[in-house]
Amino acid sequence: MSDPTTVSRRSVLLGGTAAGAVALSAATALPAAAQQGAGFARRGEVFTLGVASGDPAPDGVVLWTRLAADPLAEDGMGGMPDKTFPVQWEVAEDERFHRVVQRGEAQAAPSLGHSVHVELTGLRPDREYFYRFRAEGGVSPVGRTRTAPLPGAMTELTMAFASCAQFEHGFFTAYRHLAEEHPDLVLHLGDYQYEYKAGDYVIPGGNIRDHAGPETTTLANYRQRHAQYKSDPDLQVAHAAAPWVVVWDDHELDNNWADEIHEKPEKPQPDFLERRKAAFQAYYENMPLRRAQVPKGIDLRLHRRIEWGRLATFHMLDTRQYRDDQVGGDKVPTTDPARLDPARSLTGAEQERWLLKNLRSSNARWDVLGQQVMFAEIDLAEGDAEGYNPDAWDGYVGSRQRVIQGFQQGKVRNPVVLTGDVHKNWANDVQSDGRTVATELTTTSITSGGDGSESLTDKEKGYLRDNPHVRFYSNQRGYIRTRFTEGELRADYRVVPYVSKQGAPVRTAASFVVEDGRPGLNPA
Repeated sequence: MSDPTTVSRRSVLLGGTAAGAVALSAATALPAAAQQGAGFARRGEVFTLGVASGDPAPDGVVLWTRLAADPLAEDGMGGMPDKTFPVQWEVAEDERFHRVVQRGEAQAAPSLGHSVHVELTGLRPDREYFYRFRAEGGVSPVGRTRTAPLPGAMTELTMAFASCAQFEHGFFTAYRHLAEEHPDLVLHLGDYQYEYKAGDYVIPGGNIRDHAGPETTTLANYRQRHAQYKSDPDLQVAHAAAPWVVVWDDHELDNNWADEIHEKPEKPQPDFLERRKAAFQAYYENMPLRRAQVPKGIDLRLHRRIEWGRLATFHMLDTRQYRDDQVGGDKVPTTDPARLDPARSLTGAEQERWLLKNLRSSNARWDVLGQQVMFAEIDLAEGDAEGYNPDAWDGYVGSRQRVIQGFQQGKVRNPVVLTGDVHKNWANDVQSDGRTVATELTTTSITSGGDGSESLTDKEKGYLRDNPHVRFYSNQRGYIRTRFTEGELRADYRVVPYVSKQGAPVRTAASFVVEDGRPGLNPA
């Protein structure tokens, strides 16, 4: 039996000290009611929401934390007084902080929800680093991060991506397994948190946990909701394991919103733009984002490019903020011919120009679109009938065709689309004029929809019959682990058998390889 006070590399990453590791271990055994509350920090502790890093560059990365002594405080201020707190930070080459390379002080101001965003520069490329914060006599958990390779490098990359984590629908066990993969990079493709009040989005058999507070409409509501999610120990472990690159989908604001239009236009929501402003503000406060993403009123520029040497370029898209409203009354499936209107846009004109310009100028081996909704055409009607999802690229056919033309005209060597949103695993060959032109990997949810099932319904089997370009489909929870090399992209669909209780194991449900220069999925 090992000495419980011994500090292992894993325990340092998760807790900072042997005592911290023991505290975290104990936290994972807490009953659900306790996990809905203030997490695993001691009374008076201000680092209850953990730490995170994001958007790596060759010379630096963003470090994040947010002070909260009482995460579920109804005013959204996390139990912190209305004043600014100094927060010390340090970065080291080793997890014991014997080789500290940078340190400094940031200010956690109430105007930003007592969040801290430290944009590091001057670090060495393609290096692992460790970081921590100090404030009010407390020390944060230790996070692991890394810088990106130099622009010309072909450094291999392990990247995991996820989406759709509904707190009420289950435990975030998949996040912990994701952390245990030791990825170099994590992409989160949206629905990081959900806006509903308890009881508004109930799965068969009942929800596992409850949201605190009302449906989120104010800055205080969104801050409280983000804090509740950030209090989850499994999510904290995932954030501390690697740098994240995040984009939102709809539930960070309101289900199926489109630009300045809320979910149900027939039911007036006169304060929707104020709600949008509040949601964007809280999103920035709670994510490891750069100053370029500081919101300006109701706008926040989230589309951006993350480069991993010359191996991969990640074009992170925002398919909510600039889109035209959904056709067909946003009913699935739809046959509304308006979806074919080439003037309709999912990305907005400016973001589309930005993307197509990036594709033309890229010399990456792999060009990857990190985005939210299904890209490949998917017929969701049974039998000979046809019907499509108006909330996905199928509702914006002209937008999709222009991106595909961008792949072709830009001579993109290996176009790959990463997708979330649909709470199911899909693996799709993207086709145009009968040819496979790109690959789409769609991750299931972390919890949204509940446990799911390993077996397919007759309707789901019909999807595979009616869409032969779909190479894999499953209805279980989890994430996708990828490995990028010069010669291939490997994707492993990692799933857990349940989320309704803690401790689920993880397994690989399917694996695919995309060969360099040959679009299309090959079973691994």
